[in-house]
Amino acid sequence: MVRFAAIAFILAASAFAQSPSPKPSASPTTKELIDSLTPNDLQEAISLLKKNFTNPEAINETQLSRATIEGLIARLGPGLMLLPDKNAATAENSAFYSEVLEKRAGYVRLGSLNANNLSSLDKKLGEFAEKKLGAVIVDLRASSGSDFDATSQFAQRFIGKGKTLFTLRKQGKDRAFNSERDPAYKNLVVVLADSETAGGAEALASALRFHDKALIIGQNTAGRAVEYSDLPLPSGKILRVAIAEVIGPDGKSLYPAGVKPDLPVEMSILEKHQIFAASNEKGMMPFVNETERPHLNEAALIAGTNPELESGEQRRGRAQQTATPHDPMVQRALDLITSLEIYQKR
Repeated sequence: MVRFAAIAFILAASAFAQSPSPKPSASPTTKELIDSLTPNDLQEAISLLKKNFTNPEAINETQLSRATIEGLIARLGPGLMLLPDKNAATAENSAFYSEVLEKRAGYVRLGSLNANNLSSLDKKLGEFAEKKLGAVIVDLRASSGSDFDATSQFAQRFIGKGKTLFTLRKQGKDRAFNSERDPAYKNLVVVLADSETAGGAEALASALRFHDKALIIGQNTAGRAVEYSDLPLPSGKILRVAIAEVIGPDGKSLYPAGVKPDLPVEMSILEKHQIFAASNEKGMMPFVNETERPHLNEAALIAGTNPELESGEQRRGRAQQTATPHDPMVQRALDLITSLEIYQKR
């Protein structure tokens, strides 16, 4: 019995010796330390800085005020912005664009959510219905602004009557936006979004996913689904302050986290802008499908040629092709639509 006890003791000691030692707790971040300061700590810290810092002028009242605004902008993110003038505060007006992709899907880039673009959307949805297209890609990567009345009108083209689209919450008071009409489009919807999808476009993406089960492809949205008030400063600069936030139909706020994609796809903002600018003349399809490099195959062997051994001119031509920007988000949306069509026909 003593022997078994000794063996148990040895095994326990061995296990203890081999078990990893507990990891030291991580040091708190600067923000965590600052958040832990009490009001008395904060007051005393400023007093001590004024008395002891090597350059007292760096801790004068003007510098303290500047540091306060800088810190608030860092902490509040898209809820607080400082703009150089009223011209910078003016929302950019982005045009509507549409086409039919591979005779299987309608594509609409909504642009600014305004009355003119809403009229264009109505016209195109009618054309898509006549062509019996089973899916539409709603591109929100050029859509922003905080006109939520206009946003609700766009949402009602897809979402049925009586459903809550989103809610605008201002200091505890809610204003609900509901669909008041039958939708103009009832088939499959795929949404494209990225970091420039902001404001009302984020509310629209959230509503389409919740009510229409729309799949969102791309990147996280801007997290600016808020109503802003632009407050002028004496110098002419503008303090843009979030005064209300959007609550999605699932009851969750879209600020500041934004809307996360269901299918993440990376793409540079620069390439996107290049494609959008060129699409007015070339359409979207030249930027959707990647051109594959030629490979040695049976036909080439019979002909006695090797497409992999390119001439200098061919390489330069292929380099120019490679330089053509590519839109993987639209490509992924089309792949998804094609796959669903094949599955449904089985």
